[in-house]
Amino acid sequence: VDRERRTRPRITLHDMHERSPYRNWVRLSVQAPFHLEATVRLLQRSPTNPVDVWIPGRYRRVLTTSVGLVVAEATDCGTVDRPDVRFIVHPPASAAARVEVARALRRMLGLDVNPLATLALALRERKLRATAQALRGMRPPRFAGLFEAFGNVIPFQQLSIEAGVAIVGRLVQRFGKHLEHNGQRIRAFPSPTEISRAPLAALRACGLSNSKAIALREIARMIASDALNEDEIARMSTKDALRVLIGLPGIGSWSAALILLRGFGRLDVFPPGDVGAMRGLRSLLQLGSDAPLGPIETRFGDLRGYLYFYALGARLLAKGLIHPAPDAPSESHAPSILSERRSAATECT
Repeated sequence: VDRERRTRPRITLHDMHERSPYRNWVRLSVQAPFHLEATVRLLQRSPTNPVDVWIPGRYRRVLTTSVGLVVAEATDCGTVDRPDVRFIVHPPASAAARVEVARALRRMLGLDVNPLATLALALRERKLRATAQALRGMRPPRFAGLFEAFGNVIPFQQLSIEAGVAIVGRLVQRFGKHLEHNGQRIRAFPSPTEISRAPLAALRACGLSNSKAIALREIARMIASDALNEDEIARMSTKDALRVLIGLPGIGSWSAALILLRGFGRLDVFPPGDVGAMRGLRSLLQLGSDAPLGPIETRFGDLRGYLYFYALGARLLAKGLIHPAPDAPSESHAPSILSERRSAATECT
């Protein structure tokens, strides 16, 4: 995993020039290539996700900061190969709050993950090559926090993505706080405190089974009381973290692995028994329905978690929810890319 990480995240804010129409936007440094749409779509899993919203060309969601809830929007005024990622906060927030938002966006959008090592691995796989090229620049997204990871895994147990997203949507509608922005009510993901106090009947009314409702509320109480701490788990080895997570109510090996992958960015895990991911990966590799995936997991080694994202990304590409990345440029094409970047920047609003 270390070879996929860059240096310590730089949370420096560069406000736009005062005469620029983007003077209230903040630039986020990121290594090229970077595919914002692909990354957000992987974070969403479904366009009906009520929290992580993709408006063509822009990512929007509510985040919790030390000054309360804010609406954060991120866009790329550049291209996949010359990214110019920026964000804005509504209502206007202090520099300290913007640093918090920047840190959250860097986490969720994987901005400090180096994409090149995995891309090189994927391009060596002949049957994976077309998908890897289409998703070039995508990053492995992460949920915004520990409880959000559990809240985006437990409802999905033994259900389709669409069914899981529908349940989460009802939880957000019932328990998520909201902000008004541009005439719209935008909701945040429920906090562990809110879910810890919820009657089981209210959780079941959102579509959770009784056992899932009990597990989610108990984990919410553990997180709210700091009995379950994100930083402590982050310091553990993957083996130890899996053991701790599997010991929690309602968490089995699939849930624990997915929480580590999507909540902690542990790319050395592939969720065991993930029927959708395994089926999608076998389809990409043109394998039989029972063919083992161990060989390609071994070839990807401590980056095997990317195989989950390639399988999900291929599904979203097929649905037209991700626009394929352009072919990687040669040096001779640099002037046209710069022109494309300037054109995109003039259209960025």
